[in-house]
Amino acid sequence: MRKNRTRARKPAATPRPPQMRAESPAVAAPPRLATLDVHRHVISVLVDNEAGVLARVIGMVAARGYNIESLTVAEVDPARNLSRINILTAGTRRIIEQIKAQLGRLIPVHEVRDLTEEGPSVARELALVKVAGTGDKRNEALRIGDIFRSNVVDSTVESFVFEIVGNSQKIDAFIDLMRPLGLLEISRTGIAAIARGTGGLRPHA
Repeated sequence: MRKNRTRARKPAATPRPPQMRAESPAVAAPPRLATLDVHRHVISVLVDNEAGVLARVIGMVAARGYNIESLTVAEVDPARNLSRINILTAGTRRIIEQIKAQLGRLIPVHEVRDLTEEGPSVARELALVKVAGTGDKRNEALRIGDIFRSNVVDSTVESFVFEIVGNSQKIDAFIDLMRPLGLLEISRTGIAAIARGTGGLRPHA
């Protein structure tokens, strides 16, 4: 007779407590690109038309290492003795805000407006471009001048001067095309800009 042998059951395994994964240290989100990208801005400033104002504005910008790509100034309100300064500068958003804040602290400044930031605006500059050329190069330069709607304001047997008005990109393109044709000299006024619509740069009451 065979004896029935019962196999002893193995005790159930004790469930292991779930292992806690070590949380990786929080990584700070990278700053927004908008705060790091360098952009060109046109800033208009209304100031008293008095001696030393322009030097004070330029000195403030230069002392802090800010870059000025273009600067124009002219009297715009003889009755109130006011001038307008248009500054084309480039920098990050933080730099631009610093420039506007520093300009606003100057005593003769009435108003500071960032035309690039605040909305649609119109910007133009004028350039005089002297080109030397004869024969085919002369004819090609005149043809390009017609395409860009420039005016010939001076002409000699060996050279001529174009007057061209437009935005900076248009003038840059015109100059680049004139380089292989005998470009001699360039004189640019810098940007004159104004906001579109009924808003604008006005002195405080």
